[in-house]
Amino acid sequence: MPTTLENLMEAFAGESQANRKYLAFAEQADKEGHPQVAKLFRAAAAAETVHAHAHLRAAGKIGDTATNLEEAVAGETHEFKLMYPPMIEQARAEGNKVAERSLAYANEVEKVHAGLYQKALDNLGSNAAVDYWVCKVCGHTVENDVPEKCPICNSAAKAFFKVD
Repeated sequence: MPTTLENLMEAFAGESQANRKYLAFAEQADKEGHPQVAKLFRAAAAAETVHAHAHLRAAGKIGDTATNLEEAVAGETHEFKLMYPPMIEQARAEGNKVAERSLAYANEVEKVHAGLYQKALDNLGSNAAVDYWVCKVCGHTVENDVPEKCPICNSAAKAFFKVD
């Protein structure tokens, strides 16, 4: 029988996945001209976020900012060193080019995220103003200046959106 902590972490994972899935569903509903359905999906996604955050707090998994940054560096590093490489190889072995590309893009971007988190940890307290931009194709994340071409997926600068 799972422990309460295991249950909370499973619930956190499920709620987190539901949030992301519903946001993707909302985007599709918008594309198909169903704004009311899109709004419903976004509302449900927001509720799933409330649930996920509550579960994470109840599990005691939110620390101070330095601890959270350390956890983020470790998580991103785990992903690009251990998690994604065998997934990429499996997709390649199966000849699934779409999955291989998706996984490879994520793997490269996780390296960037680990570096950005480490930089934030190293500079914690400086409160220097930094803008972040994300490529809507691959997720590549940059500080302040958008490149002419995304170094991960080669998309044009217009593929980047500013995160507020």
